[in-house]
Amino acid sequence: MLDLRMIREDPDQVRAGLQKLGAEAPIDEILALDEQRRALLQEVEGLRHERNTRSEQIGAIQDQAERQPLIEAVRQVNDRIGELEQELRSVEAALEQALYQVPNLPHDSVPVGADERENRVVRTQGEPVTAKEMGFEPQPHWDLGPALGILDFERGVKLSGSRFYVMLGAGSRLQRALINWMLDVHVQDHGYTEVYPPFIVKEEAMWGAGQLPKFRDNIYRDAEDDLWLIGTAEIPLTNLHRGEILDADQLPKRYVAFTPCFRREKFSAGRDVRGIKRGHQFDKVEMYKFTSPETSYDELESLLADAEDICKRLEVPYRVVEMVTGDLGFTAAKKYDLEMWAPGCGEWLEVSSCSNCEAFQARRANIRYRPEPDARPQFVHTLNGSGLALPRTVIAVLENYQQADGSVVIPDVLRPYMAGQELIEAADG
Repeated sequence: MLDLRMIREDPDQVRAGLQKLGAEAPIDEILALDEQRRALLQEVEGLRHERNTRSEQIGAIQDQAERQPLIEAVRQVNDRIGELEQELRSVEAALEQALYQVPNLPHDSVPVGADERENRVVRTQGEPVTAKEMGFEPQPHWDLGPALGILDFERGVKLSGSRFYVMLGAGSRLQRALINWMLDVHVQDHGYTEVYPPFIVKEEAMWGAGQLPKFRDNIYRDAEDDLWLIGTAEIPLTNLHRGEILDADQLPKRYVAFTPCFRREKFSAGRDVRGIKRGHQFDKVEMYKFTSPETSYDELESLLADAEDICKRLEVPYRVVEMVTGDLGFTAAKKYDLEMWAPGCGEWLEVSSCSNCEAFQARRANIRYRPEPDARPQFVHTLNGSGLALPRTVIAVLENYQQADGSVVIPDVLRPYMAGQELIEAADG
């Protein structure tokens, strides 16, 4: 959520930011509701002052006949205050809903561009391998996995429908090994605190993380209990400190969590229908930070470096892509994507998005800190990044480490997590 004061004092700046995003938001409605709210507050305060003045007068008058007109006037003032307060609540609720529809504004350093086609490759680590370099035609994972007996698409559809699959044998162990290894690296080497959060949250957690109202149609929900299945660990991690005031010496807070994630993928209908690239259920290791505003952009670069470190240790070619304004999404002020090369698919696969949301989520979830012991609380900045997302990391490992006979070499860093296994063959499915 943006600062209402900023919208009020410099609406042209906000409109210019929205134009860079290629987004629309009800700024005129917000300004009108804000003006109405302030006028109502002023009228209510005036009536309260009048009520207090008349009440003092009543207290000073002994004659009941003389007091009665004043008592009646106070009653009428009270009735009017009640009417105005009810109207004020309605206006404030409408104002809040309008503010919830405004996306975060881009940081000045974000390149201006219309959409993902204009995103900028910052750097590439490793050379994408081709069939010529591999010495054989690499298989895409949707052929490689079933041939090894570690991926079963038909039974996934039988169990749950389209965009579901079953992982078997060494495939399941490979994914579990990746998750455990990534958590260990982030905790032991990068200094994060591991969190095991709920995978189902209350509605206010969805609002706090910026998932509602924009992504309502893409979220699975238990309507009876009004609970929501998370689409990312970012949601519960954002809300860990909802409504709290942190001390400056507690910042930055760095958390990492593994969770399954659930998304209805309505926005991607017809895209990536083959394989396991895009499903309604997937696993992810998520990094999350609460920082002071002064350090948040240094922490963003550190967050990105931590995600890159995972790619480097897996020895899979990857690249860092800076998002242009038109591809930032709803909550981010600045964002990088990490993409791993998949030679079987012949494409770069996004395995992480690293974002600085500045105070956007903190304002929604009311998460603040005191710069000094007696200082006025300020909103923290929040950052999030996948570290990394499954199953696209699984795709990259399978397709880059495959051999001509269809077997897959297990990366060195994962072998201790797979009981020393070095190779996945058909018999391991």
